[in-house]
Amino acid sequence: MIFAHDTELALQAAAALVNTSPGASLGRGEALSTVTDLAGFLQTWRWSGGRPPTEADLTEVRALRPRLRKVWHGDDTAIADLVNALLRDGRALPQVVDHDGFGWHIHATRDTAPWPQRMAVEAAMALVDVLRNDAVDRLRTCARDGCDDVFVDLSRNRSRRFCDTTCGNRENVAAYRASWAGSGEPGIVGTPPTPVRRGR
Repeated sequence: MIFAHDTELALQAAAALVNTSPGASLGRGEALSTVTDLAGFLQTWRWSGGRPPTEADLTEVRALRPRLRKVWHGDDTAIADLVNALLRDGRALPQVVDHDGFGWHIHATRDTAPWPQRMAVEAAMALVDVLRNDAVDRLRTCARDGCDDVFVDLSRNRSRRFCDTTCGNRENVAAYRASWAGSGEPGIVGTPPTPVRRGR
């Protein structure tokens, strides 16, 4: 594990939130079109407590995405400035909590705080660990042409290049087919087996 579990989860949730933006990857549409979509996102990423999201929450969460995307394109100083702004705007007040089998970890907002505030502060707290561990290079943008999704490289040797299994598998299959074509060996009828993924 590169970071504490709650930090890794918060970083991955922040990347997933950025990637819900329309046009973020290969022409994808808006993934947070409705309050129900936002509720599903919160459930998927195991946000605890809180109240059902509202239309106002949806609007503010959408507005948070471009702010967080800047993290994946900034240097240490720019990221630190954004982290401080998010913590200040969110009135962060760190507390140690234990719930849902996660063990002791830090929350920096009340469970009853608005969802956009909680999401911004949680991302900021995780980014504090990224900065303290000199790990900004783990915040990556997908290397596949046409995809600008972001991700957190949690591989041991910092070798991950693609945003998810879809882009990674497509690149692996393309490389596999190219190696067969260039080898002069007889082709195999049908689809080649999916290559084993390495470096994750």
